[in-house]
Amino acid sequence: MTKKIYYEKRGRRYYPVMENDYELHDAMPRGNHLIMCYPGGRSTRYNIDPALAPMIAAGRVAEDRMSEAVRKASEMRPRRKELTHDQQRAWTRLNKVMGDDIYTIEVASARDIAEAGLKVMQAEAEQLLTNPAVKLAYEQFLLVCELTKKQVDNA
Repeated sequence: MTKKIYYEKRGRRYYPVMENDYELHDAMPRGNHLIMCYPGGRSTRYNIDPALAPMIAAGRVAEDRMSEAVRKASEMRPRRKELTHDQQRAWTRLNKVMGDDIYTIEVASARDIAEAGLKVMQAEAEQLLTNPAVKLAYEQFLLVCELTKKQVDNA
């Protein structure tokens, strides 16, 4: 048993104040889980679909770059690339009048934003697969998935 009880001294006596179970810290519920350790922390995703594990792992690794891609894709921008001189002056006046409350002219669609995030995630997955150990583990994962698929007779 790995339970440990911590005591606190009050006057001349010791009183139990905390109980710690080291086995409970690493306990996992039934199911498939993805654990990622990185400098300064660890994240655990519980009850994931094994077929989605590579995408979830790539998404976790690419989270910062994906956020930046989504932010960039959703930046304000004019509908056309070049503004005329009059449009530029009007835009400048609007910026002065509106200040921090300036409204967007056009924002990228939700589809464009999602595509930007997925492109970053795909690039991250491709970069991860350049490591021979990761590639071998992924190929083994795909093999196990194929072997465990239920066969359906069309006869």
